[in-house]
Amino acid sequence: MNYNGEEMLRRFLPSVVEYTPDADIIVADNASTDGSVALVKEKFPTVGLIILDRNYGFADGYNKALESVTADYVLLLNSDVEVTPGWLEPLVAALDADESVVACQPKVLDFKRKTHFEYAGAAGGFIDRYGYPYCRGRIFDTVEEDCNQYDTACDIFWATGAALLVRAAAFRATGGLDGSFFAHMEEIDLCWRLRARGHRIVCVPGSKVYHVGGATLSAGNPKKTYLNFRNNLLMLYKNLPSCELGKVMRVRCLLDYVAALKFVLTGDWSHCKALFKARRDFRKMKENYKAVREANLAATVCEIKERAGFMLLWRYYACGAKRYSQLKK
Repeated sequence: MNYNGEEMLRRFLPSVVEYTPDADIIVADNASTDGSVALVKEKFPTVGLIILDRNYGFADGYNKALESVTADYVLLLNSDVEVTPGWLEPLVAALDADESVVACQPKVLDFKRKTHFEYAGAAGGFIDRYGYPYCRGRIFDTVEEDCNQYDTACDIFWATGAALLVRAAAFRATGGLDGSFFAHMEEIDLCWRLRARGHRIVCVPGSKVYHVGGATLSAGNPKKTYLNFRNNLLMLYKNLPSCELGKVMRVRCLLDYVAALKFVLTGDWSHCKALFKARRDFRKMKENYKAVREANLAATVCEIKERAGFMLLWRYYACGAKRYSQLKK
């Protein structure tokens, strides 16, 4: 998926073309206004193009683009990812070997610091009881060095949208990415629905890529804060079991106000405003999600063991668990 990412395409598409010789490579463009489309046409003649009529965002942009793709497996790949030799084969093999596995991700390392994991995905994602995501290799802003400590393939709660291989049939049957999210949390929401329907998602560390991260929205952008908080609340409302919904949402309300206070104390007024706007818009949108929630709960066939029962904030700040391996100690 690309939006005004001409420089990223120029920098990273060559590795995708070189190291993915047996796959059809398609750039889905969200109505870019820079030279992205011209670059692909001129410099990458073997790469297909799907040009959308407007910017649908990461989520619905993929939904629209995949309507015209007929492959059994589809790989969602950010434009700011550098792939490595032989990166795709282990991912495909994981889906070929077991029909219960419907999606997987590679080990994701930081392009700017290649000895370390990258924030968005690392070696596979999980989520705590209150909706806070974390990874093997990354908890909040603590990112671990890759010392091969997570080189074992394992079942995960969510796979990063930066490099996500998924069975097309399962993607469509589950409703695809939630277009209302626009961007951020949409892959976690998709994976929650896939897992609730009894499918498995795995990390395959035998595949390795390097991700820049924050190429579209940096961590300092209030819009990113807005989307993360709003979409996380929508995801919880859509997917939480009825027996947990009330308590989890009350605790989250309290935790969000604590986060707002932290923004105030550090002078981040724009992020504080973004958080309150996220909660306000969530309340407005919640009514439209009632039917979606009912459908998700009706389709749920299993409890998701990769969703932790603890509060990640407590383990991280009070107990000092800064690494994935420390969380259960």
